[in-house]
Amino acid sequence: MAVALAVCAASAGSASHAAADDERTDASLLAAHRLIVPVEGVRRASLRNNFDESRDGAKHEAIDIPAPRGTPVVAAGDGRVVKLFTSKPGGLTVYQFDLEERFAYYYAHLDRYAPDLREGTLVRRGDTLGYVGTSGNAPPQSPHLHFAIFRLGADKHWWRGSPVNPYPYLNDAE
Repeated sequence: MAVALAVCAASAGSASHAAADDERTDASLLAAHRLIVPVEGVRRASLRNNFDESRDGAKHEAIDIPAPRGTPVVAAGDGRVVKLFTSKPGGLTVYQFDLEERFAYYYAHLDRYAPDLREGTLVRRGDTLGYVGTSGNAPPQSPHLHFAIFRLGADKHWWRGSPVNPYPYLNDAE
């Protein structure tokens, strides 16, 4: 019994070390991507870290970036648009993978897409993806971009991954 407990404790320790290693790797990779605030004209200093807040009884796992309706939403980093999607909670959304396909960037509550945006489009940091709105479950009087990052699993499903707080990795556009 003691041996089994020691093995379980060692496994749990290994799992927590692996998770910590993944977080350090994520942090290094995202810092290297030099992501920008994905709403044109919004400065880093005006962002609020609401990643851990609750929304309808669930953890938010994103940040909200308020801006006037119609403000351009831009690619936070280089990558490829993998899915344009409409959902009840997110409204008009864009899923973008980074170039290495390790992370997905999720842009939600758009008013409309950029005219030439298509699935498969390669985008550079700062390219326009769409425009701030209130689609989905966003309050009509509060236009904003709901922006999330998640680490992709081996299956590379655009709709699934491990959430990463985007707040520490967003910088002002140069």
